[in-house]
Amino acid sequence: MPPGILVIILFWHSQPAYIMYVVLVVLLVYFLFLYRTRNLRIANQILREKEAASKEIARQKEELSLKNKNITDSINYAKRIQMAIMPSHKNFSRLFPESFIYYKPKDIVSGDFYWINEKNGKIFIAVADCTGHGVPGAFMSIIGFELIRNIIFTRKLEKPASILDQLNYDFTAIFHDNNDSENNMTFRDGMDIGFCVIDKENAVIEYAGAFLPLYLIRNSTITEFKGDRSSIGLIYEKEKESFTNHRMNLQKNDVVYLFSDGYADQFGGEKGKKFKYRRFRYLLLNINTLPMQKQKELVENSMKQWMKGHEQVDDILIIGFKPNIGD
Repeated sequence: MPPGILVIILFWHSQPAYIMYVVLVVLLVYFLFLYRTRNLRIANQILREKEAASKEIARQKEELSLKNKNITDSINYAKRIQMAIMPSHKNFSRLFPESFIYYKPKDIVSGDFYWINEKNGKIFIAVADCTGHGVPGAFMSIIGFELIRNIIFTRKLEKPASILDQLNYDFTAIFHDNNDSENNMTFRDGMDIGFCVIDKENAVIEYAGAFLPLYLIRNSTITEFKGDRSSIGLIYEKEKESFTNHRMNLQKNDVVYLFSDGYADQFGGEKGKKFKYRRFRYLLLNINTLPMQKQKELVENSMKQWMKGHEQVDDILIIGFKPNIGD
């Protein structure tokens, strides 16, 4: 370099600048490492929390599954008890050889029940629909079943209207006279029921009902015995007159049907409407001359077709029989 010439070196090309660059790069790498490490720690923490939550969910799922199994097992056992106390179709067939029982609970156990027995040459038949379905309805049905048995065999009542009067009194005594006023507990539980007594010797049928009717088909004509518009156990707030007692002479080849409202109230069909009693009566008029087991098949198949794509909304119970007067 010629003497007397001054060379000016820019700062960013100087040795201190290079040192600073190196330091900045090292610091950048260090902070990137810290940032990555922090993110990894957070990710690991989230992963551990998810694993812990997953294990807790699995534990709770197993616990719920076990509890559900225990509850289902208990309800299935309750079903066995409920079915054990209700008369078997074999016993019904003994009293009425030409008969059928179509019984389809909404849940495992049912709020619908039937009661059939014989005393003093008379046959007592009841179809009842208790408040609700499932476990609450099943409890109600067991209480109702025992009350009816006590009224007929202990209190020795035989007239359908008198039986329902006493049943209403007993039901009220259990569920309403013992209301817990301190805890503001009020029960609104009741029972719709159709009750008939067949006197085969005198060829007479007597009937009384709480909302539920009875159909008697003779010569392709339906005679309807309408129940009173009062439910058992829900008429305690006012004075109730006696239930209406219907009486009719029976003839050979008469067919009698007792049922709850579950069949007529079931939704289905293309428009998702109720089956209704009009359609139910039409069905019975078309099948009543067929053998009873065939009638049961047709009643069951008709409902299966109607319910396609629809959930069952209530317990279903239908009893059909021929009194066979004169045989």
